[in-house]
Amino acid sequence: MLFIALMQAMFLAPTGRSIPYSEFKSMVRTGQIAEVTVGETVIRGVLKRADGNPAFTTSRIDDPKLIEDLEAQNVRYTGEASARWLSEILGWVVPMLLIIGFWMFFLRRMGGAEGGVMSFAKSKAKIYAEDDVKVSFADVAGVDEAEDELREIVEFLKNPGKYTTLGGRIPKGVLLVGPPGTGKTLLARAVDGEAKVPFFSLSGSEFVEMFVGVGAARVRDLFKQAEAKAPCIVFIDELDALGKVRGHGPMGSHEEREQTLNQLLAEMDGFDTRKAVIIMAATNRPEVLDPALLRPGRFDRQVLVDKPDVNGREAVLSIHVKNVKLGPDVQLRTLAARTAGFAGADLANLVNEAALLAARRDKKAVDMADFEEAIDRLIAGLEKKRVMSTKEREIVAYHESGHAIVASILPGTDPVHKISIVQRGFGALGYTMQLPLEDRYLLQELDLHHQLAILLAGRAAEEIALGKISTGAQNDLMRASDIARSMVAEWGMSEKVGPVSHDAGRTSRFLDTGMPAQRGAYSEETARTIDEETKRIVSAAQTEARRILTDERDLLERVTRRLLEKEVMDGDDLREMMGIVVPDAPPAADEGPSPEPVA
Repeated sequence: MLFIALMQAMFLAPTGRSIPYSEFKSMVRTGQIAEVTVGETVIRGVLKRADGNPAFTTSRIDDPKLIEDLEAQNVRYTGEASARWLSEILGWVVPMLLIIGFWMFFLRRMGGAEGGVMSFAKSKAKIYAEDDVKVSFADVAGVDEAEDELREIVEFLKNPGKYTTLGGRIPKGVLLVGPPGTGKTLLARAVDGEAKVPFFSLSGSEFVEMFVGVGAARVRDLFKQAEAKAPCIVFIDELDALGKVRGHGPMGSHEEREQTLNQLLAEMDGFDTRKAVIIMAATNRPEVLDPALLRPGRFDRQVLVDKPDVNGREAVLSIHVKNVKLGPDVQLRTLAARTAGFAGADLANLVNEAALLAARRDKKAVDMADFEEAIDRLIAGLEKKRVMSTKEREIVAYHESGHAIVASILPGTDPVHKISIVQRGFGALGYTMQLPLEDRYLLQELDLHHQLAILLAGRAAEEIALGKISTGAQNDLMRASDIARSMVAEWGMSEKVGPVSHDAGRTSRFLDTGMPAQRGAYSEETARTIDEETKRIVSAAQTEARRILTDERDLLERVTRRLLEKEVMDGDDLREMMGIVVPDAPPAADEGPSPEPVA
């Protein structure tokens, strides 16, 4: 519109000042005009003498005597051809062309592949070319078993004839399962980076839309694009959003999601493996997937991507610290031993937190103290600066001293690493951290009893030293009750209940949902027996903790006073006070459970 206005102003607008026709005639009779141009509707002219602009314009009137008057005064006059074509072009042809152009542009936007409202049936997968993915197996560590399984996929994509000549068939689908943060998506990108083939990446939730039938249409479009770009990899992240068990939900079935799942099953079933298209997916909830997805011929290879062991954590840390300036005292092996239960994403976060702490203190490099504080922040939470009363500090000190003393005296338990009465996290007034010395994949009944005694030792210490108990043992009681109930109802460690599992059903294998356990299919009498046995086991552990702390009453006072003085106490200081020597950890040993602190 601005362009049209400018063109009209340049070509169609009259030039010079506008005067009435009567004044024009008067000027002609008095000889003031030098020349005129007579147009179809406008007369333009130039004055003989003028202070400013000599040009003028006036509207033409049907005047037969105009030519006689001009000749009488020797005024030079000319005619002007009609410029109607230019006015028509600028008046309606150009606007019409602009409207048509805008309309075609919006239609293309609505129906294009860039996400217009008419493209809801198109696949929303992000497509990466052969050289776009820069990740390789050199960037992956701590998951050696999964890496070895996926190298075969890379070999097939690079050299499919090696397998087809022998009559072999590559798996159609590879399902990566494991806890969050273990590197499932990174592994899929590493496979593509090694194979150098196109990579389709999307999430399971991107198939589902508000329009009925859109999910199935997107599945068809995705497989159509994949066939056109074969050999390639199609990666579906969070497969559980799409592939849940059909018709088993408490609120009934979801028809649109089931249609999308059915289409995915049909596409994978009729897929030609000779076209070298690998379907990869990742999930941390394999227990909710439809069995039809996991049968041979679809996702027939399942690769576990688990949390790394101590060697794997050291390798992961070595990757993440490549671009970090480390101090001379940083030992990655020690950090790996102190981060049991950390996944790859947790270790990356640990390195970043340590670097941020060092930068906050204007250090030139990240030293071991920064890593130690970062571990405390990730495990126990952010340190709080609130001031507690003297009475509450004493209660917390007795509580944590009880945990630490019982954990150090009972045989076969993990050694105490740190004791603190500094507030951290959500409601944690203090904590006692234990770190394992070796890998432990099984726990015996005696080990569980010792864990219960350690959990209940804080409450017992308050009772012995102060004669009263507080609410600080809430989390300890909760965890102790869960362990004791599992011993009775799941692991068959009760003579009265016997070697019978009363598990409520399938639970999440990799996610701690925090949902309360449902009651299994057993009688009221069995439930009463389970409750009685749970209470008996917890009470026995409480008695054991009280006995140990009663015998070590002087030690409880000394440790408590040291804690009140220093607020944070290392495990070595505690063992020096107790005269205990802890053996060094084996250099290549792994460990089991996460070092969850005892509150």
